[in-house]
Amino acid sequence: MTDTTTAEVAAATDAALARSAAAGDACAFESIYRRHAGRVHGVIVRLVGVQGVRAEDLTQEAFVRAWQALPKFRFESAVSTWLHRLAVTTALMELRSRRGGPRFDEDEDALDGLGMADSAGNGTALSMDLERAVATLPPRARAVLVLHDVEGWKHEEIANELGMAVGSSKAQLHRARQLLRGRLGGEV
Repeated sequence: MTDTTTAEVAAATDAALARSAAAGDACAFESIYRRHAGRVHGVIVRLVGVQGVRAEDLTQEAFVRAWQALPKFRFESAVSTWLHRLAVTTALMELRSRRGGPRFDEDEDALDGLGMADSAGNGTALSMDLERAVATLPPRARAVLVLHDVEGWKHEEIANELGMAVGSSKAQLHRARQLLRGRLGGEV
């Protein structure tokens, strides 16, 4: 099977499961959950920068929202795309809710506890260091970096979603990249 065919089969399976789940079939929704929980959890962790219980809670919250919204889903996009967008929205809502709490935007000291990439150029170690470095970025800079560089969003979309100017989105991306380069010794 080619990649295109595999993707088409996966999309058709997701659509069939979503239609069944929208009609109240909890087993079909459980199948959707099992197929997509890893990707949903991954985007939430990358955006929010939390591991463990809070990331799991947000993943569950995204799927609860999906279950509630599924009867209104119009199948104008792939189910996987729709779930991914719900995950991003859930993560961004978490970031917005933190605005009223303690501010972490200026806390760059969190980077001090991070290890440097190994001198032998071990790709796995660098990847782990990169993930840890991204997780310690200030929340808005991390959100812009993940949305732009990982998720492929345009600055206009990011600015609209995060309630900032396009120039601020670009500045936050530049800031995030500089922080990562500095911590990873210019490898990024």
